[in-house]
Amino acid sequence: MPILLGSIADDYTGASDLANTLTKNGLSTVQTVGIPDPSLVLPDVDAVVVSLKIRSVAAVEAVAAATEAERWLRERGAAHVLYKICSTFDSTDAGNIGPVTDALRKAAGNDVVLVTPAFPETGRTVYLGHLFVGGQPLNESPLKDHPLNPMHDANLVRVMARQSRGTVGLVDLATVSAGAGAVKARLEALRAEGATAAIADAIFERDLETLGQVALQAPVSTGASGLGLGLARALTRSGRVSSATAATADVIEPVGGLCAIVSGSCSKATLRQLDVAERSMPVLRLDPERLLAGPDAISEAISWAGERICSSPVIIAASSTPEVVSRLQSQYGREASGHAIEKATATIAAELVARGVRRLVVAGGETSGATVDRLGIPAFQIGPEIAPGVPVLRTVGNTQGDMLLALKSGNFGGEEFFMEALAIMH
Repeated sequence: MPILLGSIADDYTGASDLANTLTKNGLSTVQTVGIPDPSLVLPDVDAVVVSLKIRSVAAVEAVAAATEAERWLRERGAAHVLYKICSTFDSTDAGNIGPVTDALRKAAGNDVVLVTPAFPETGRTVYLGHLFVGGQPLNESPLKDHPLNPMHDANLVRVMARQSRGTVGLVDLATVSAGAGAVKARLEALRAEGATAAIADAIFERDLETLGQVALQAPVSTGASGLGLGLARALTRSGRVSSATAATADVIEPVGGLCAIVSGSCSKATLRQLDVAERSMPVLRLDPERLLAGPDAISEAISWAGERICSSPVIIAASSTPEVVSRLQSQYGREASGHAIEKATATIAAELVARGVRRLVVAGGETSGATVDRLGIPAFQIGPEIAPGVPVLRTVGNTQGDMLLALKSGNFGGEEFFMEALAIMH
């Protein structure tokens, strides 16, 4: 069966967020980890989300990976491909949202790519091209202190223009509110002016539905899971979807084994979640500087977990405050320190799985990507939602047997997220 909707996600937690949104809105969905090996048998589904880890790599590397994934999706019938980005537009002036959007546009022959990170359900809205996070302008939100991609400009037209080769326009809220016809007319006017991309305002879900209806008529769009919501609803209304509601109950059939949580996120939300979880389960807070210094801290963490994990779920966290992160980056370099901690947390997660963990929660986008890569998991089925944007995932084609995972973006989930996740992943 041909794929109705393809997506290329720039990190693994974002891919899970999107796959969750598509599933909730009526599309049967599989999330793959990279481009699947030809030997991997995927179920017949409406949508496939190809998870990549390209948000913070060099632009040329991101473009190469995304265009290869786009070819794979087109070969399987995808008429529309969504480049799924973070709802906080995490990126630097060097990319990668602009360069990848430019490359996908060129590959598909698109005139103007519609772009929006809006997702009101998670507090992300766009007005007059400016991104708000929980009511705060992006540059005043905690994202201003993001360890890899600090965001200091809320004007996405400017942000996108600094990354792109072409001109970036705006589809404002008044136009979106006027309906799909008005949006299409605005995009045509921007095309005539030479624009190659357009930031679209969205405040409410009905705005996303309008944008999804328009975007679906073009081969490429760029956005967060909110745009995925609009695309999914447009597809279901078209009558082309094979299943009215994707079944998720089978995904959480028990897998047995031990439980563990590994966190590399330094977001304010995750730090609070760790504080709350520590009241009910053992938490080991790693010293990031020791992780950077050598393997001893990893060995000690595995030993610590081994003494406790048979009687209780455990949490191992390399999460630190923005002040500590800033100091480490100054001392070791932004990329070197980030990659070292990702590698360390992924190593710890893999060792825990080798010791019998079959239910694993990972907090942090980069940490999740490194962990899934280290475990060699090829794909996931999408299960019920733990918190907005975070579903339970069941492995597909995993050589280590069935596992249940939750891959949590740093800012997602309420303060009791970790306990809620373990309760569902029984």
